[in-house]
This record gives sequence, structure tokens and C-alpha cells, in this order.
Amino acid sequence: MKDYTQIIARNWPKRDTTSAMTINPPCYKGSTVLFDCYADMLKARRNEYTGISYGTDRLPTQRQFEEAMRHLEGGAVTRVFQSGIAAIQTALMAFTRSGDHILIVDNAYGPGQRFCRKVLQKKYNVQCTLVPPNVGADIEPSIQPNTRLILLESPGSITFELQDIPAITAIARQKDIVTLLDATWATPLYLKPFALGIDATIHSVTKYISGYSDVLAGTVTVGEKYAGAFEEFYKLMEIYTPAEECYLALRGLHTLAVRLRQHEHSALAIAKWLQTEPLVDEVLHPALPCHPEHHIWKRDFTGSSGLFAFTFKKDYSDTELASFIDSLALFRLGYSWGGYQSLITAAKTLRATPSRYADKTIIRLNIGLEDSEDLRSDLEKGFAMLK
Repeated sequence: MKDYTQIIARNWPKRDTTSAMTINPPCYKGSTVLFDCYADMLKARRNEYTGISYGTDRLPTQRQFEEAMRHLEGGAVTRVFQSGIAAIQTALMAFTRSGDHILIVDNAYGPGQRFCRKVLQKKYNVQCTLVPPNVGADIEPSIQPNTRLILLESPGSITFELQDIPAITAIARQKDIVTLLDATWATPLYLKPFALGIDATIHSVTKYISGYSDVLAGTVTVGEKYAGAFEEFYKLMEIYTPAEECYLALRGLHTLAVRLRQHEHSALAIAKWLQTEPLVDEVLHPALPCHPEHHIWKRDFTGSSGLFAFTFKKDYSDTELASFIDSLALFRLGYSWGGYQSLITAAKTLRATPSRYADKTIIRLNIGLEDSEDLRSDLEKGFAMLK
């Protein structure tokens, strides 16, 4: 990671007498982009022009962020989208066509699963099958002759099961199946999916990469084998992401490593303490030895982030859960995660495949950048309401 900021700097336009060289890159906005001469416009019509031809042709701020992410990921091409779900949807459409079949792990992002069921399957005849969230080599019987893509998310962001990625990609390569991994939880710093055989990765930039809960964006990074096909589809759709979002995402990248270390340290401290709390049944954190797929995390990951969950021994009512959650001061009630503010959610999770957390209320914690002792005291106050 130490040199990717130099890549950003090298992509800045050359300074002239009307501009200043600032630490952060300029934020470009515009629809019309002027050509220097008619010959360049003719090249653009023939797809031979190497410059930027229009506002949807990825203005410099977007390109700088994409190059920084591509470098971190180690892929062949990265493109940024208006949100994480937009990145998922575009990747799925780019690699499938009518008559194909795809496999989806049952802990993948809910809106992504709904897109598969309600759009790809119902409108475009792309059949979708859910497989267990802790699947590995046992995925093979679910593969059909027309299986084109496997969508993974490891760990899932609610119940935190992990897949055996190398086992899955080994099978997929033999059958020419595209493997797509949502790696948002680990970020590009704690997991290197391309080294495990993955063909394309997804990140919700909204989460840790931006870090401040003020950005909606997502990325898709594709390896060499499918980079050309993905770029062609991207250009056809004329997708772009606002310059302000890319500027803020670039800002977040510069502090990603520092923030992640604190998220990891505080989350592990809280998770280990929760294991000693009498009201708590299970703590769902892949970096804990008690996690069923801890051996996979230890083999494939180099760190853990600040998002995990736990369950209670008792099935509390909504009224009782409200007394617990509403008493908290530092943990705020809200969706998303990966930002500096600690968050909490509570819900039962429905699965189409067998789940070890069936009928259990999942209490999910986003451990932010507050002091971990303060967070622990906040949770203790909440537990006292239940006791």
C-alpha cells in the first residue's frame, strides 16, 4: 500500500500557470469535454482516442480513484459506481446473459440477492440458485451445465460465515465459470482475492474505504481474463460516478490502514469481552478461535475489521430489545457500517438454506473509532436494562 499514493500523484494533469499543485487532487466536474482538434474527435469516433471525450467518459478524479483501487486490489481494471449495489448489479449483468445459471451464497448482500431473483431471473431468464454460506468444494453438485457465475461474500456482513474461496475457484476455473467476490468486510488490505483465484471483486466504497459515512459508491475490479469484456459492457452503459464521491473516496484511502487498525483492535477487545458476558450466547467474529470457519480466516486473511455480531441466550421480545438498544448512547441505531460512528442493528435473518442461526436475533455491531472502554461501558449499561 505504501506507494499507491504516488500513482494518484502521477495521474494528475501537468501544472500550468493557472493551476496550483495541491496535496489532494482537483475535483473535476463537467459534461462537455473539448477536443484540441478535429482529428482527435475523429479518433474518438473510431475508439482510438486515448483522452477523455465526454463527461461520462470517467473524468480525471474518477480515474485517479480507480487506479488507486486497481493497484491495491492487484487486478487488471477497476471501475467505480454510484453505490455498492450498483457495482453488484453491473457486474452480474456484464458476465451473464439470458439462459445462464448463477450460484449465490446465502449470506450475500440482501439487495443483491433480490436483484438476482426479481430482475435477472424474472425479467431476463437468468436462473439463480442459493448455496450455503459456508460452502467450499461441496459447491460442485450445485453446478449446472449452464452455470456461468458464482457470487460469493466472505464473510457475510450479518452472520459472518466464510466460504472456502480457493476450493471454489479451483472448481470454477475447470468449468470456465466466473467467480465474483464481495470483499467489503476485509477491504483490499486484509484479503487478496486474486491470489485465491477470484476473477472479479466488489467493494462497497461507502463502508471502510470512505470511512466517514458521507459517500455512496462501489467498485468492481476485474482480473486479466475478463477485463476486456467488463470494460466493453461498462462503456456501453455509459456509467459514471460524481467527482465529489471519488474525491472523498480518495481522501478515505489515505487513512484506510490507520483506521482499520483501530477498528480491528477495538472490535476484538469488545468481541472477547462479550464472550464473558452471561447474557451472550455466541459471538460471530471470524478472527475468534470459536468461529466455525476461523481456520479459513486464519489461512486467507491478514486481519479483521470492526464489524461482527452476537446472539443472546434468551429470545428477547421487541420491547425488551428496545430497552437494551434505546439505552445506548455511543452505539447509534442505523444501517450501513465501516464508518467512525459505532452502530447497532437487531433482526432475525431468514435463510433459504440451512442456517446455524435460524430463529436467532442477530445483534450486529459496527465498532467505530470511539474508545473501546467507553463502548464496553455503553453495552454494559444496555445489558443492565435486560437484567
